[in-house]
Amino acid sequence: MLLEKIQTIEDRYQELTRQLMDPSLDYQTVAEISKERSDLEPIVEKANQYRNIEKQLEEARAISNDEDLELRKLAAAEIDRLVPELTRVEEELRLLLVPRDPRDDRNVIVEIRAGTGGDEAALFAADLMRMITRYAERKRWSVEIISANETGEGGYKEVIFTVKGKGAYSRLKYESGVHRVQRVPATEAQGRIHTSTATVVVLAEVDDVEINIPESDIQIDVYRSAGAGGQNVQKNSTAIRITHLPTGIVVACQDERSQLQNKLRAMSILRARLYEIEEQKRQEELEQTRRSQAGNAERSEKIRTYNFPQSRVTDHRINLSSFNISAVMDGDLDMFIDELTLQEQSQRLATAGEAHG
Repeated sequence: MLLEKIQTIEDRYQELTRQLMDPSLDYQTVAEISKERSDLEPIVEKANQYRNIEKQLEEARAISNDEDLELRKLAAAEIDRLVPELTRVEEELRLLLVPRDPRDDRNVIVEIRAGTGGDEAALFAADLMRMITRYAERKRWSVEIISANETGEGGYKEVIFTVKGKGAYSRLKYESGVHRVQRVPATEAQGRIHTSTATVVVLAEVDDVEINIPESDIQIDVYRSAGAGGQNVQKNSTAIRITHLPTGIVVACQDERSQLQNKLRAMSILRARLYEIEEQKRQEELEQTRRSQAGNAERSEKIRTYNFPQSRVTDHRINLSSFNISAVMDGDLDMFIDELTLQEQSQRLATAGEAHG
């Protein structure tokens, strides 16, 4: 039954392979065909692996009826090895057939804002930015600050930056939510532990064509860029503030040198935020339809706690702790992200099972 579903995918894969041999195709068409073929390749390879194991299992079962006792023993051992392997590959194949989040391969816009805790929360926001930046560096992704509202102590009231690289959203989306820190602030004379929070929002970058924003829906204000301490960085009015009238969303950008660049940046952020709102609505409708508990944790919930005195970082969504806080703050996040990915995949499989059930 499973392989019957895959047959159409394999047929399409073969057809795309044939099309790529056509010398008359232009570069754009070749790129599109190659992309589709590349997306199907893991399914085709996994299906071949499944068939090979299935064939070996059939052969082992045939030998298990042999008159030779030694051959029967060998066949029984082979069956014991192949049965769980076939089950594992079948599950991997089913997972590949479940539709992925179409945003997974995209670049992201990360927004970090200080929450409760005053200056300490702003310093924690800066720590989170460094943590995500260091993680991006490990993945050889590029990071660029769009806008930053700094405090005098080296913290951020708010910082917005892009992370560009294949699969950035698939990994960083799990950082969305409220992060909590428990530590003794540098300014604390009594040595008391303070609790502060910062909010992280991870948005997938969106193409112009996906989110169309009519000019009548936005109000654009132009003003002078202000540097630290409030002095004007330049005499020209280059900073841009865009208000999306239907939703009340406000996006400001002042870090670029020209008004046009700031406008393009601000529109990029606005599109990503509106796309996220639409995606959340769609997800909520799906959840209600499927009556499933799968999906993202509520943004208001604290997703992770960083306890410095105990050198412990706990992700509350998967109840997983690391006792090497310095490594985590230096971008060692794969332990959490891998586990969160597995959880999401399991939920997707369960939801797909309900839909087909």
